[in-house]
Amino acid sequence: MSPLFSSCERRFAVFAWLALAALVASGSAWPAADDARQGAFRSFARASAGDDSAIEPAAEAFEALRKAEPANPVLTAYAGASIAMQAKTTLAPLKKMSLAEDGLALVDKALAMLTPAHDAPIERATPGSLEVRFVAANTFLAVPPFMNRAARGRKLLSEVLASPLFDKAPLPFQGSVWLRAAELAAKEQRADDARRYLNEIVLRNAPQAGQARDLLLKGPTP
Repeated sequence: MSPLFSSCERRFAVFAWLALAALVASGSAWPAADDARQGAFRSFARASAGDDSAIEPAAEAFEALRKAEPANPVLTAYAGASIAMQAKTTLAPLKKMSLAEDGLALVDKALAMLTPAHDAPIERATPGSLEVRFVAANTFLAVPPFMNRAARGRKLLSEVLASPLFDKAPLPFQGSVWLRAAELAAKEQRADDARRYLNEIVLRNAPQAGQARDLLLKGPTP
């Protein structure tokens, strides 16, 4: 997550990343994955929640999974997102930039891998094409502005929301997307849109409903 976020934006962004990480790791939402996958997603969830000590384990775990299944764009996207997160764990400017660029390159690769066949579920019950685009959107929107990824991140998030697959995706995934869309709307001072997305979470009783209610009470504007 970018250190340039305001406190309100950071609150939203942590909720968005953690919601995604929690839903993909949830055994109650999808059939149980193997231990390596569960461990990778657990580390990713901890890293997304602000535990910097979990970032390297997440990156290593997803890189191993990606190498074992190089044709899986979802694992490739998470590997890239995890590597990009490692940029926050080093103070060396060149190393920070290298990690961010390496992570973004893998996310780009995951997006380029997508075909109509990936509209089917890949990792648990979410269409792979949606999950890859959402992970990419989160990553692109979180990196510093000078990396020029924000516009593409917005576009990808809009594509997920507008996809005909979205209405059929699992409710936990929908909730995480609405939460991220609310964060972006709040950042862009589109308070009505932010409230609309948060209210959708509450009305549908998505797993993120408690977070949405909290944000509605506090006001979804920076």
